Amino acid sequence: MEISFTKLSGAGNDFIVIDNRNLTIRLSSMQIRDLCARGTGIGADGLILVEPSTLYDFSMNYHNSDGFQGSMCGNGGRCAAWFAFTSGIPADRDNSYTFEANGNPYNAWITSHETVKLRMLAPDEFRNDINIEGFVCHSINTGSPHAITYVSDLAKVKVNETGHDIRHRTDIFSEGTNVNFIEITSPDSLSIRTFERGVEHETLACGTGAVAAVLMSYHLGKISSTTVRVQVKSGDSLQVQFSENMDEVFLTGPAKIVYKGNIIIT
Repeated sequence: MEISFTKLSGAGNDFIVIDNRNLTIRLSSMQIRDLCARGTGIGADGLILVEPSTLYDFSMNYHNSDGFQGSMCGNGGRCAAWFAFTSGIPADRDNSYTFEANGNPYNAWITSHETVKLRMLAPDEFRNDINIEGFVCHSINTGSPHAITYVSDLAKVKVNETGHDIRHRTDIFSEGTNVNFIEITSPDSLSIRTFERGVEHETLACGTGAVAAVLMSYHLGKISSTTVRVQVKSGDSLQVQFSENMDEVFLTGPAKIVYKGNIIIT
């Protein structure tokens, strides 16, 4: 089977995006894992199938690079919207889309060239002061579960080693968790490194992780602004805006096409 794909990057989070609006493409977990493998496949943090929706402009069917269907991916959602825009899927008058992912509707706006703003779900499942693997962690769900811990020097953190240990503490996080290490840099900015569940490695950016870091930091009084710049591992930055009661949350950042191609899947 030969399929066409587009490789996109959302602030360093990279995705294989496939137009499956005709629902003719069926990929196994092993095939997705092989496509996402770096070195032997296309290479990506995840794979997105853009599919039809009976209620909205399209549906985002997201899989992590381990081949299994994932929870919400913020940067993936922004990339899916940019893919829709560049693929000619009709947008509303304000260059916006409404799409569904994991049964939830999301709004996305093309705010400028290669920049997408995404309305996220309101957070829930706040937990404070959890002692894990020698770290004090906090947890929050922003469409995906996240553990948050604060450090004084982000560059010295062993993200893959420590992130792996915390991610697999299923006695505390029943379905595992993403793990975020945060350094507060000002009242309206922070830096983040993330170990992603489903990728099982540090990624260059994580959208739901950036949102989780900002909202938890505001909840704990570590930042005071409701518009926060988040510096990610890739060197890009994301912006998180939210209302004081956190019922409205927006994630804005770059989304761009890296390349397009065809690949034969056996």
